[in-house]
Amino acid sequence: MQDITAKELKTKLDNKENFTLIDVREIHENAEFNIGGVLWPLGLFPDKIKSLEGKENDEIVVYCRSGNRSGIAKSQLVNAGFKNVRNLLGGMMNWQSEIK
Repeated sequence: MQDITAKELKTKLDNKENFTLIDVREIHENAEFNIGGVLWPLGLFPDKIKSLEGKENDEIVVYCRSGNRSGIAKSQLVNAGFKNVRNLLGGMMNWQSEIK
């Protein structure tokens, strides 16, 4: 699945589209700034994947500070059989510079 830009994600959020949004940053990062995703820090992520059972074909967007950790999370989801996983390109750093 193709990754997603900040502008594309903002449009999806504004349109209240149905998808799962997951923040894989740490608690303190999420407290500083967040866009409403469920917080699953990457270190806890493998244990959380089971709670997505039944959503293997649903769209899931993962994000972090720069896109690196969420890239790892995306790979973990794909390896677990999820087919529609998108990583926020550039993460929250890009979001904060692109979305005004």
